[in-house]
Order: sequence, then C-alpha cells, then structure tokens
Amino acid sequence: MKYFVGIDLGTSSVKSLLMREDGWVAGTAQRAYDIVKVRSDWAEQDMELLWNAARETLQELMGKNPELRSRVAGIGYSGQMHGLVALDKAGKPVRSAIIWADQRSADAIEAIYRVIPEERCSSITLNTLSTGFLMSSLEWVRLHEPENYEKIDKVLLPKDYIRYRMCGELGTDASDASGTGAFHTAERRWAWELIDSLGFSRSLFVPCCESSQVSGRITESCARETGLPQGVPVVCGSADTLAQAVGNGMTAPGTLTCNIGTASQMACAINRPLHDPLYRTNTLCHVKRDTWLLMGANLSGGISLKWLKNQIFHMDSYDAMTAEAAAVPAGSEGLFFLPYLNGERTPWNDPAARGIYFGLNLRHTRAHLIRSAMEGIVYGQKYSLEIFRSLGIENRRMIASGGGARGRLFREIQADMFGQEIYMSLSEEQAGIGAAIMAAVGTGAYADYQEACGRIVKFSDDVVEPDEERRKIYEERFQIFQELYPANRELFAKNQIR
Repeated sequence: MKYFVGIDLGTSSVKSLLMREDGWVAGTAQRAYDIVKVRSDWAEQDMELLWNAARETLQELMGKNPELRSRVAGIGYSGQMHGLVALDKAGKPVRSAIIWADQRSADAIEAIYRVIPEERCSSITLNTLSTGFLMSSLEWVRLHEPENYEKIDKVLLPKDYIRYRMCGELGTDASDASGTGAFHTAERRWAWELIDSLGFSRSLFVPCCESSQVSGRITESCARETGLPQGVPVVCGSADTLAQAVGNGMTAPGTLTCNIGTASQMACAINRPLHDPLYRTNTLCHVKRDTWLLMGANLSGGISLKWLKNQIFHMDSYDAMTAEAAAVPAGSEGLFFLPYLNGERTPWNDPAARGIYFGLNLRHTRAHLIRSAMEGIVYGQKYSLEIFRSLGIENRRMIASGGGARGRLFREIQADMFGQEIYMSLSEEQAGIGAAIMAAVGTGAYADYQEACGRIVKFSDDVVEPDEERRKIYEERFQIFQELYPANRELFAKNQIR
C-alpha cells in the first residue's frame, strides 16, 4: 500500500507525518521554534531555521520507518498563512520572513489605499487588507527598507519556501495566495490590476496552482538531506486553515470547523465566492477549483493560554490549567477576558487592540482567570458564527479542531456558546492529514477529495452536546463581551508602545 507525507508548517512548530493510503498514521515528528519579536508589534521568523526544523522532522520519520521509505508516493504541505518570504535572484531569503502575526504595516496599508480605494481592493480580493498580509508587508519593506526591496526577485508564502527547498520549483497555490491581499479570489488568479496599479513588478509573483497539482519532485540534494526518495512527486499544498478543513472532511458546504491553535478560526466551505458585505471575515479559495472557504480569524487563540501558562502562572501543563478551570461555573462569575493580545482581525481588524481582564474582584482565583481566557477565545469565534448566520449559512455539523479540541472543556464551552453539538476527528493532526490527502489526490491514489475523505477521515464517538442553562448564561454574557472593544477602542489607539 502507498504512503504519503504531510508537512504542516505552523507558527510555533513544524509537524510531519507519514500516512498510509487508508489513513493510518505510521509516524509523526515535530520540531518547535519561536516567533522573533524585535519590537512589540513585529513578528518575524528565520526561514533557514524553519527549513532545518522541517528537514529534521523528515529525517526522523524516514529514520524510524526505513522499510516504508520506498513506498512514499507523494508529499503535501500545510502552512501558516499570509506571511512574506522575500527571495533574491539566487533564491536566498533577503531578510527574515514577516509573518501573519506582524502588526507593523498599518502605514503601508494607508499608502496602498491612497493609490487604490479600500472598497475597490476589497471587491477584488474579497478581504480587508490586514497587517501581516504579504501585500501589506511587501509595501512596508518598499517604504522602510528600500535596500532590501531592491534585492527582492520573488515573493512566497512560508510553506512555499519549504516546498522550494525540497523540489527546486517556485510556486504557490490558490488557497494561500488568496490570503495575500494581492489575489482575485473569485477568479482564482493574481490580481494584476492591483499589482500593476501599485507599481509592483509582475515578475515578483510566482506561478499559482491548485492545491493537489503536482508542482515538482524531490531533488537529489533534498533526498540526501531528508532521507526521502529522490523523484517523489510534490503537490502544491494549501494554507493551514484549508488543510485542516480537508483533514476534517470539510470539502463541501454543510459543515463548520471551529479551530483553536496558536490563533483561532471559524470556517465553512461554500460553493460560490460569498463574502461579508462589511469584510469582517475572509473569503479564501478552497483546495477544489469550484469551492471557496469563508473564515473568521482571531489572532490570539491558544497563544493566550500559552501566555498565561508560561508568563503569568508558570504552570506545568495545559491539562493542569483546564482541570482548575473546569471547577469554575460558566461565565466565570462575572469575569471577562478580551483575548486581543496581538491585535484582532474578526470582527474589528484593529492591530492596536489589546487584551483586558474585566470584572475582577476579590473572589476571583487563578482558575477564574484561566476559564475566562478560554471563554474569551470562544466568544471571539462566536462573533464569526453570528456573521455566518447573518449571511444565511446553515450547517449540519460543527467540528472542533486544533490543540483546543483535545481538551473536553473547550469543546463544552463551544457547544454551550454555539448551541450546537460539537464533533471532533479521531486524528489529532488534521492539517498534516489534510496535506497528505492532497498528495494522495494529486498523485491519483483517489479520484477526488470526497472519495479520499470518505475513506480516511473518521470521527470520535465523544460528541459534546450543549447545556441549555449554560447556553443562556453565555448568550447573556456575550452581549457584555461585545461592548468591551468598542468602549476601549480609542484608549487602545492612545496606548501604543513600540
């Protein structure tokens, strides 16, 4: 039986897995790394470090499964979205990657909108241009680092650099490209009308393919560095939100995913390029040519708990944190957490937004602070759900994914806030599975995504049902949560520290 490798390049780590054609995972490997914050509003990563981390995971996979090496039939990718990887003519990074979490480019966005009105940009990309997007960061480099800008020959998304190092071919896919701010999302092509108007050379932008399209083969040097067989087909892959959707079987309308990873997202598949008229959400190309994805994005998901664990409480594990939080009643006895530690995207799109604990009193304990942080993360997702419902989107099933899905408490909070049953995949690595499925479809092991997901994706019997009393509490508390940001918007803008 054939095997497929899925590589998931995340923000805090890279994970690689080896999946048998029927979905059984033979092995996984992971390497962690950090975001580099030279300033409080900057977020960068060294792509050479990320490549070495990915290479080590592949070495480990092949080293632990030597008997399966010759049966590897394809490789797929999932990657953190939006970021700018700028290469020179030699194919080397000009500078560190400016990733999705970066907040520096507000002035660059203003400069873009002076040339092209915001409404025109959004009508083409179907998204509001945000800090951390490739187009915003590219304009920032042009404005503030002209010596670096002059060296740029090509621009890529982060996962595309990893693929380039493995097969030697430059390119991207429609799902990742549609999150750059430089893509015509409805027509699934680069938005040359925007690119030309802004004076960027068309040659900067690499060819764009569909996610399952074979874009190259493992080179001799990559085979030597990773242990992968030379000549194995490599498919384009996708942005991580789309890969996670595939790993959860969400390739057609009718299902919502609520993901809690470093950031958090609410997403659903749609069969036309629908968008929120106020552009509070993102519309992206899905992995299939006739399908799109509507997404609400929150910038501080699980990273809020990581901050509490490592910087505030110095606790040993997330399990210990959630065990304490589970003893606190729904609503955290009047305590709210606004989880805007790194700015926010949906629904406010404000890089200046910051976190708040609201309603603290002497009764509150560490457990209350943890639970209210968890509730704040899910309140953020509820914003997106409300927008989806206002657009007439209905769903038969809601699937929790990401690290947050592994703990039952997060799923209980989601079920109660959303008023829906919450399902989860039996696999803990949905993005990696999704990447491997793309490779399986692209190399002909399956006819299409429907066949592949029907065979590979399985769900747990542990379905969490909403509690009506807790649902009422959260519905009432959500009304207060919605007022916290507007009441503090001007103060956030005044309180910026570089």
